[in-house]
Amino acid sequence: MKHLTSNIFKKVVLITALMGLTSSSYATVDTLKDTISNLKAAFQGETDANAKYLAFSIKADAEGFKGVAALFRATAKAEAIHAERHARELEKNGIKAQAAAAIPEVGTTSENLSQSIKGETYEQTIMYPEFIAKARAQGMNGAVKTFNLAKTAEREHAKLFQEALNDLDNWKALRSFWVCKSCGYTVSFQPTKKCPSCYEKPSEYEEVK
Repeated sequence: MKHLTSNIFKKVVLITALMGLTSSSYATVDTLKDTISNLKAAFQGETDANAKYLAFSIKADAEGFKGVAALFRATAKAEAIHAERHARELEKNGIKAQAAAAIPEVGTTSENLSQSIKGETYEQTIMYPEFIAKARAQGMNGAVKTFNLAKTAEREHAKLFQEALNDLDNWKALRSFWVCKSCGYTVSFQPTKKCPSCYEKPSEYEEVK
């Protein structure tokens, strides 16, 4: 009986190995689900952010803060670029990205800026670094890249929002911003050098005002 059990065990091990279903393979599949879930969450978050910033831009225009409205429109465009990059990465893994934007809560322009700073700071200091670490551990380089590009852009968004909040009265005149169409990196001046995040040429920036 002991001999029979041993033979059965050996056959199961052999069949499992031939099928590529070792315990390490199971671990890999489970692990990949984590980054896929993170890509889905990031895609949803960027979709929500795009809708939120467009709503905030309308409020800023209504309150006479034309410069802030332009900043929100530029950032909304950047978030749409991030969502598109995340969606392409999901599609590479056989998953169609789908999301319906949440209806944003709109406050005063000052409140909207404060909320935006918190959101962008969370994404670039906590959310995306965690997503990047997980994707890197799983060897999902495409996910690492799309998360990293978004993280870098969110850092700049937080800085611009803070700048506007600190000097709100001087943001009533219309301003222009430039958004890298490849990665969403956003600046307040017309670029003359390559994007510092994705290294695209200056002509890849689009003016938003």
